[in-house]
Amino acid sequence: MSEAVLLSYEKSVPGRRSEVIPKPDVPAYALPEALRRKTPLLLPELSEVDVDRHYTELAHRAYGVNCGFYPLGSCTMKYNPAVNEAVAALPGFAQAHPLAPAHAVAGCRAVMEELSESLCRIAGMDAFTLQPAAGAHGELTGMLCVRAYHESRGDAARKTMLVPDSAHGTNPASAAMAGFTVVNVPSRADGCVDLDALSALLDDGVAGMMMTNPNTLGLFEKDILKISRMVHASGGLMYYDGANLNAILGLARPGDMGFDVTHLNLHKTFSTPHGGGGPGSGPVGVKALLAPFLPTVASLGETGPLQVKAFHGNFATLARALAYIKTLGGDHLRDVAHHAVLNANYLMARLKAAGYTPAFDRPCMHEFVLTLEHERETTGVSALDVAKTVIDYGMHPPTMYFPLIVHEALMFEPTETETRETLDRAAQVMAAIRADLERDPEAMHTAPHSAVIGRPDEVRAARTPVLRWKPEP
Repeated sequence: MSEAVLLSYEKSVPGRRSEVIPKPDVPAYALPEALRRKTPLLLPELSEVDVDRHYTELAHRAYGVNCGFYPLGSCTMKYNPAVNEAVAALPGFAQAHPLAPAHAVAGCRAVMEELSESLCRIAGMDAFTLQPAAGAHGELTGMLCVRAYHESRGDAARKTMLVPDSAHGTNPASAAMAGFTVVNVPSRADGCVDLDALSALLDDGVAGMMMTNPNTLGLFEKDILKISRMVHASGGLMYYDGANLNAILGLARPGDMGFDVTHLNLHKTFSTPHGGGGPGSGPVGVKALLAPFLPTVASLGETGPLQVKAFHGNFATLARALAYIKTLGGDHLRDVAHHAVLNANYLMARLKAAGYTPAFDRPCMHEFVLTLEHERETTGVSALDVAKTVIDYGMHPPTMYFPLIVHEALMFEPTETETRETLDRAAQVMAAIRADLERDPEAMHTAPHSAVIGRPDEVRAARTPVLRWKPEP
């Protein structure tokens, strides 16, 4: 196991300096005495080469999609084309001030307008707002639109939001934050929504239903049109979680499935960095009946009557997404879905042949779920043990324990950007781990053995996180 990386504060040497910030070309402003610090600001003191080496060392320890296979299910951690970054870095985009008058940023306005129009065509919606900063932010925005719609009709008693048990965890959280009471809809044995259970839940108190299709098990809800008709007949609206749009991009549209409102993750389907790689973006699209309640996409430098985000969303992410859409065009957007589904089914078949058990042994969409419930019962090896062992083989682990309705779940999403050779290598790694499991299951309980951090106390880290360094007294 390699050494832990020291913090920059721990490397600090008093008096050591690095002149990396140019001297100001305007007169210094003297702060009023009341605003001045009473104690010196505590900052690490390092030379330029020390700073360079520190961040280079951190970069070498990090694992990203540019390092190798990154099969996080439902996160679509696919390669971000460099051309997107070049477009977002154009001076007219990168240096635009959010308070600039509309006439000074006509190009930025054109990007937002064209992106909105493109997303409407892709999703089958009538209007989009680009403000939401991420998928969950988009969910909340969509839920607030649904609530406003019912209230405008004098139907404020509709307080129930139906959410399938296979949903993303943000769905019930977003609905609850918008003031709805969340009611779980169970799945059938085939992984799709139980229509009889849904029928029993529909009444005049239902505001809507949140779904993604394909669902989080990687399965297409084949009864989606019937589900939409049932919810609409009860007076409710349909919400589409766009996290899994990668599987149907250019092939099927949420609006054609009966959904009234959707968010799309630009930082997933449309390839822009997310998570540790940069800010996300979750534009919300609606059918015409909800358009009056949508946050206004105002011109830069203006304020619309409805806002859910300061200024106009994460503009650089919007520019990257439009570059991605225009680079591929309609035909090749469909290729994204074709290859994403093909890759997932190919890898699932390889892992099944290696001895793993798919939670649902049928063709999947863009992702699939394995269950290690039998392995846990017979050998004591858990999904967590397998995921940690994957790290020792130089690959990023898949998603663990999600969806919750699958015991000892491991979810894989190879995305369309991976080659057959990469998938074959991933299958070989999982086959080797399968052999480890049968030969020496005890060793897997302490994996990874090659990482800087092995098995942290995750419960303690979640409950009592240490988020900042404090100097010793």
